[in-house]
Amino acid sequence: QAQLVESGGGLVQAGGSLRLSCAASGRTFSNTRMGWFRQAPGKAREFVATIIWRDWNDGPTYAGSVKGRFTISVDNTQNTMYLQMNSLKPEDTAVYYCNRVPPTTNLWGQGTQVTVSS
Repeated sequence: QAQLVESGGGLVQAGGSLRLSCAASGRTFSNTRMGWFRQAPGKAREFVATIIWRDWNDGPTYAGSVKGRFTISVDNTQNTMYLQMNSLKPEDTAVYYCNRVPPTTNLWGQGTQVTVSS
């Protein structure tokens, strides 16, 4: 069945950059609204960014806390969604997940850990 696998997280200093990947398999998510979410310790998952999965970046949206620093994109030929994270801050530390918007329970993966040191 459909599966989303997140990767690309790591440890980075404040001001640094990371590029997260969300590899889709089992089906295409073309024309589907997709998003990145994150969950910090002791907090609920929150929306980070969304996009309509096309062969171009259609209608991206961002949480106010990341707008101007993060860029969501898709590569339809690779069936992969990305989150380019620049100017990272310690408060960006969280496990990052991808999913449909609104999320589908079965599509939650293990996420990828992003840790930003001050």
